[in-house]
Amino acid sequence: MEIRRHAMDLEAYMERSRSGPCFLCAFVAKDPAFDHHTVYEDDDHIAFLDRWPTLPGKLLVAPKAHVEHVVRDLDEEAYTRIMLVVRKVALALEQVLDAERTYLYSLGSQEGNSHLHWHIAALPPGVPYAEQQFHVLMTENGVLDMAPQDLADLAARLRAAVGS
Repeated sequence: MEIRRHAMDLEAYMERSRSGPCFLCAFVAKDPAFDHHTVYEDDDHIAFLDRWPTLPGKLLVAPKAHVEHVVRDLDEEAYTRIMLVVRKVALALEQVLDAERTYLYSLGSQEGNSHLHWHIAALPPGVPYAEQQFHVLMTENGVLDMAPQDLADLAARLRAAVGS
């Protein structure tokens, strides 16, 4: 699998996230303009490959319902359930890809991408320390340009790992 990086148009991304529809609600509603490679789905949650990954296999996990705040908008049971999904998907990612460390973080803002979602990123071994952590996660440092068939194959491997 050949992987290249390219610059991300951050201004266009910010404009879409601030003025367009909620990308997660549109994805859950099966809007083809917001299609992603799904790796896990249950009645309440969905996990899928990031459209602009900074690491191979970078995933997002979200509740299907439009929830915005990571702590206040989920009761203890809902929070626990989604964190179990995050863990399940992260373990599958580690099974499929060699990971020195797995990063988990939640992003979003009331100003854009307000739908609660977690990012799961597997750091491959051998990445120099200065290029780990925030550096490797920032789209400002480029996003991966992967062939469509490589993405589909990776999604299939992840689906199989989540199901096992």
